[in-house]
Amino acid sequence: MINVKNLVKDFSLNKKQRKEMGDKYKDSKILRAVDDVNFECKPGRIFGLLGPNGAGKTTTLRMIATMLKPTSGEITVAGYDSIEEGQEVRGQIGFMTGQTALYDRLTPTEMVKYIADLHEMDNKDFNARKDYLFDLLDMKSFADRRIARLSTGMKQKTSIARTIIHNPQVMIFDEPTSGLDVMTSRAIVNLIRSCQQEGKTVIFSTHRMGEVNQLCDDIAIIYNGKLFYNNTLDQFKSEMTQPTFEEEFIYRVGEA
Repeated sequence: MINVKNLVKDFSLNKKQRKEMGDKYKDSKILRAVDDVNFECKPGRIFGLLGPNGAGKTTTLRMIATMLKPTSGEITVAGYDSIEEGQEVRGQIGFMTGQTALYDRLTPTEMVKYIADLHEMDNKDFNARKDYLFDLLDMKSFADRRIARLSTGMKQKTSIARTIIHNPQVMIFDEPTSGLDVMTSRAIVNLIRSCQQEGKTVIFSTHRMGEVNQLCDDIAIIYNGKLFYNNTLDQFKSEMTQPTFEEEFIYRVGEA
C-alpha cells in the first residue's frame, strides 16, 4: 500500500537556472515540481501515473522511494513513514528506472548477488528467487557474461532482476520500457503482471498509452505538478469523448 497526502516538492533555482527557464521564472527562486498531490495505491492493483515530460512524475516516484525528501506532505509505504522510517521503506520497495547504472565488470549473476547480500538474503532464498527471475526474464543465456558486453535490453533485464531480487512488496517502475525493443518490453510487461498476480502494490509511469490500457487498474494524470485526474481506468474510459485512449489523454492534458 502507498498513501500520498498533500505532497509538495520545491526546488531552489539559482540565477543561471532562472535565466535558462525563461521569463516565467525570472523573478522566482523556487520551482514547485509537485503541488499538493494526493493518491493511494492498493495491493494487487496496478496504478499508472501519467503525464507529459516535466509534469512531476519522476519527482513523485523518487519521493515515494525516499530518493528525494518532500518539502511538505506525507508518504507511507507498507505502513512505514517515508521520512521517519526511510530504511524500512527501502526494504519494502523495488525501484526501477530506464537508467541501468550497472557495474560493467560484473556478470548479471554477480550483480544480482551483490544486491541480495545488501538485503541479507540467505543463499537458499537467493538461488530460488534468482532462478525464478532469470526464467521469467529469459536471462539464463547471458547470466555469466560481463555486463559490459551485453545489449541494452539485456542490461535492462539485469537491472530489473537486481531491483526485485529481495522480493519487495511494493514495486515502482519509472518508464521501464523506454527505448527498449519489443521483446524486452514484453518481458517487462509480463513481470509487472506477475507482480500484480502476487498481490504486490505496483505503481508505474510510462509514455506508452498502449501499456496503460493493457495493464492499469487505476490511473492518475499529473501536469505542471498538479494531479487533475485520479480514478479507475474503467471510469476514465467511460468518460472518454475522444476516439482513442491516446487522443483522450492529449485532450485532457490540453484542457489542464
